[in-house]
Order: sequence, then C-alpha cells, then structure tokens
Amino acid sequence: MDGSELMLYLLLFTLHGHYAGLNVLRYVTFRSVLAGLGALAFSLTMGPVLIERFRQAHIGQTIRDEVPTTHQKKAGTPTMGGVLILAATAITTLLLADLRDSYIWIAISVTLAFGAIGLADDMLKLRRGRGMGLSGPHKLMLQFACALAAAAVLFLGLHFDTHLTIPFLKNFNPNLHWYGYMVLMPLVIVGASNAVNLTDGLDGLAIGPVMTVAFCYWVFTYAAGNLKFATYLAIPHIEHVGELAIFCGALIAASLGFLWYNAYPASMMMGDVGALGLGAALGTVAILCKQELALILAGGVFVIEAASVIIQRYYYKATHKRVFRMAPLHHHFELKGWPETVVVTRFWIVSIVCALVALSTLKLR
Repeated sequence: MDGSELMLYLLLFTLHGHYAGLNVLRYVTFRSVLAGLGALAFSLTMGPVLIERFRQAHIGQTIRDEVPTTHQKKAGTPTMGGVLILAATAITTLLLADLRDSYIWIAISVTLAFGAIGLADDMLKLRRGRGMGLSGPHKLMLQFACALAAAAVLFLGLHFDTHLTIPFLKNFNPNLHWYGYMVLMPLVIVGASNAVNLTDGLDGLAIGPVMTVAFCYWVFTYAAGNLKFATYLAIPHIEHVGELAIFCGALIAASLGFLWYNAYPASMMMGDVGALGLGAALGTVAILCKQELALILAGGVFVIEAASVIIQRYYYKATHKRVFRMAPLHHHFELKGWPETVVVTRFWIVSIVCALVALSTLKLR
C-alpha cells in the first residue's frame, strides 16, 4: 500500500469501475459536502461528551474583572470547545481530501499550530485564574514563528505565486516577490487569528462570522482551483487549490455543530484554542487562494472589533478619554443596553452583508 492509498476517497474511488456511483468522488464539491456532513455529525455527537468531560475535570471559563458584570455568571462554563471544531475539521479533511496536495497540509498544520498556542493559553488561564494566560508578547512571538515557517514553505519551498490580487481591480496585480509575502503572510494570519479571538466575547458571536467567512473562501478556493471559472472570472488559477474547498466545507459544518452548544446561553465556550486556530485557518486559506485582501471585506466584523481595541487603546493613551464605553466593540453595545442576543444577531447580519460584498469582487472587477 503506497501513501496515496491511505486516502479514504481514493480507496473508494478505485472501486468506481465496479460501483458507478463512486465516480462522484472525483468532484471537489461533492467531497466538500461529504466532509461537511461528517464534521457536523462529529461535532454534534462529541459535543455532549466533551462538555461532560470538561465539567468533570473542572475546565471552566475564567472571567476577567474588567468585562461587563453580566458576564460573571458565565464563570465555570466548560471552555476549550475549540478542540471539537479543530478535531472535526482536521479529521474529515484528512479522510476526504487529496493528501498529496501541499496546500491541505499547510492549512491543517497552521490551524493546529495556532490551536496549540491557544490551548497553552487556555491551560495557563485555568491554572492561574482571572484570565492570566500567556503574555501578549510571548503569544505573538509564537504566532509569528508559526506563520513565518508556513510562509517559508510556501514561498521558498513551493515557489508560490507572489502577485497580489486587489479586489475590484482586474489588471492590477503587483508582484510582492517572496520577501514581500514573507512579511504579508504572517501579518494576515496573525492578524486574522487575534481578530477572531477579540471577537469571541459573547455566546455565538465569533462562530457566526467564522462560518460566513469560511463560506466565502469555500467559493474562492473552488473558483481558483477550476481553470474555467478562474479564466471566466479573471482571477488567478492555482492548480490543486480547489482541494481547500473540502477544508472550508468541514470548517463551516464543524463550526455549525459547535454553535448548537455555543448558542445563548452557551453550554460550551470555544476558548483561545478555537479562536486562534479558526482565525489562523481563515488567514491561511485567504493567502493560498490569492484572496488575502478580500479577507478584510469578508471578515468585516473581525476587522471592526480589532480596530475598536486599537482605537480605544491609543486614543486613551493620547487623551485619557475613551471613544467607546468598552472595547472590543460588542461590549460597547452591551453597556448601551443592547441584550446579548441582539448584539450577536446584529453582528451576524453585518457579517452576512460583508460576505456578500466580498463575493461580489469575483465579478465586479
């Protein structure tokens, strides 16, 4: 048995001569849907098991003193549920994707590496209490190290295309060369990772936009990997990147299964293991399908949340006054009297609009 035979879909596809129905496995769209169904089933099935295990092990959410007082009641809620999302995504992707594709390995490796950083952060918070995990500089150092390693593999090892795709502009694709992308790729991945982490402050708030952005990149990866679609839409055609649609499909469905337990009032929180891993996954896929700048549009909610923290911090340092009642932005609206469910629903609506705008860049060029 060679390495290629270890892939479930190839094992089944070799039988398509005897069972014509298995011929459908050649299609990325079908396998991405199948991966999604598998990831959803895994999340829904293992969710209660994980919640119970976390309760028995006293793995509960720690609440910082500075957040709104309404959050104090969430202390002790099982956390680190992101393990469920990452496991469901990785397992179903490995079963149904072509493992000879380097892009699949890069996406999974970065996702799990950032998840491991988040896991270490979560564990330290549980041990120390009061939200005291990894220090900011230490966490950023680890994140940039992982992202730089992935960039080195992609641009120095695989000699990936270094032309930048600009949304809405068809004939303007500046060449950043490998050294430009060695700066840009870590910034995109680390920025996306921490933006999702900042957004993860209310029940179900972060996971909704994660799904809308992942859906955008399901479309982007499939279009970029299909020569006819890429030519028609005048976007870069990247051979074999369509396999990432399977990763995106699994990510969407695994997140949907997690939402079943994370919806208000949450039975389980994703923790940093989920937020950092999911953000890194989105940033990595954006780079691999050459739609890194579209991530600013698709992930508008994440951008706004991160921007609110930056604005609040530097404006306060300069003037000793606050722009928002509290940052990130979702806390500002909470303190204005919006119920938590209203904040989450309205942010989801904004996220859907952002996703539609990002998808429009495929044609409006």
